[in-house]
Amino acid sequence: MNNFKKDAYKDYSDYIIQEAKNLLNIDSPSGYGKFVMDYLMKELSNMGVYAYQTIKGGVVARLDGKDQNDAILFESHCDTLGAMVHQVKSNGRLKMTNIGGMNPNNAEAENVRIITRKGDIYEGTCQLINASLHVNGEYNKTERNWDSIEIVIDEDVSSKEDVTKLGIRSGDYVCFETRTRVTKSGYIKSRFLDDKLSAAVLLGYAKYVSDNKIELDRTVYMHFTIYEEVGHGGASPCPDGVTEAWSVDMGCVGEELNCTEKEVSIAAKDRGGPYNYDVVNRLIDLADKYDIGYAVDIYPYYGSDVEATLAAGHDIRHGLIGPGVYASHGYERSHIEGAENTFRLIQAYLED
Repeated sequence: MNNFKKDAYKDYSDYIIQEAKNLLNIDSPSGYGKFVMDYLMKELSNMGVYAYQTIKGGVVARLDGKDQNDAILFESHCDTLGAMVHQVKSNGRLKMTNIGGMNPNNAEAENVRIITRKGDIYEGTCQLINASLHVNGEYNKTERNWDSIEIVIDEDVSSKEDVTKLGIRSGDYVCFETRTRVTKSGYIKSRFLDDKLSAAVLLGYAKYVSDNKIELDRTVYMHFTIYEEVGHGGASPCPDGVTEAWSVDMGCVGEELNCTEKEVSIAAKDRGGPYNYDVVNRLIDLADKYDIGYAVDIYPYYGSDVEATLAAGHDIRHGLIGPGVYASHGYERSHIEGAENTFRLIQAYLED
């Protein structure tokens, strides 16, 4: 493609970080996606990008290209981990059930919002049952699980009847504080960077294409899903003409892995098996060609939207990339350079 701007990412870094913060500020545990999807529809409309909502509730954006019969689909999820009220207890506390891979070990002592079916919102805190160290002699020995932690509601309640009068009941969503911070050194820390940081990268690339009236060689679809954390976000849709699909999700940072928070991860294999050989090779070649910071890794405990797309029977090539994220499913950390390198790799793949 002519006029390839290798430094285009510099003009969109601030936008990506701001959009990540905006998305992270909207509660959206799996299944509770209306408000984050409304936000996406408005943002895409403002930048002049065509988008529609699926029956399931996700958002699909389209960037038109010359070839509509060799289209590519990027999938990023805007649903997060969370919890749901399982039981209103006799003492006015709430027992929870997890949504997705929310882990009770790092849910403890976190502030939460309880959202009733009528839309009322109450604050609370996730605590170990009998949480005071000065009182509970078994505090350190107690296994943290969904039976040993509870929600303490920040209202004057001491019985099931008190809570019921507030309108709180089983099935209400429990949303965890994100505690989003961006440091002067460029690190971004928050719950649920998985996967709102990559969703922001896709928004950044869509804005870049729209602002600069980029004529793409192939049509690009971007599916923002809301059920990835429970396994079926990418099962549909796969628009006509799509021959290739990627999850633009998070790269893992940890022991025995190569990726850092400043790099884009190229996954060679995860628990669903190897990614398409040719796609992975081209990603590596382009990263080398344009001096994009990257790492190739294998993730034995990782699943993604594109695996659901494959499981639904779609005949496509597939890949997985994303900025490196440390402490996944906990209080996560990435870096603006990881987001930039993800943007750059997408740009190189589509425009080289």
